Amino acid sequence: MKKNGVLNSHLSRVIASMGHTDRLVICDAGLPIPRSSEVIDLALTKNVPRFLETVKTVLEEMHVERAVVASEMETLSSETYNDLLRLIPGIPVEKMSHEEFKRLTREIDNTTFVRTGEATPYANVVLVSGVDFD
Repeated sequence: MKKNGVLNSHLSRVIASMGHTDRLVICDAGLPIPRSSEVIDLALTKNVPRFLETVKTVLEEMHVERAVVASEMETLSSETYNDLLRLIPGIPVEKMSHEEFKRLTREIDNTTFVRTGEATPYANVVLVSGVDFD
């Protein structure tokens, strides 16, 4: 058994198998997920697990070169947005409308979704895998 880090075997496998530019979407309980996409459903009940604690845990094991969020997150869920930025200092963040965000997550075939129990509006992020060659 793993001692620390991501204990969920499915999520741990996905992170370990990610290549450059592969995408991991950590999302709230309400984001529409394409039926054909790979989904790691962690949601147990409302707000369990939380979006930010899931992001924090994933970041312990994943090298991220950039992130994408819906611009509505900054204004309508500002506390979550600011907390997310504190978790990813130095990582470029692209903002787009929520409609564009949903379209983006439907169109990319190298994407895995991690569904949390989060009930905060717009608590979604696309983490784009980078390369850790240093």
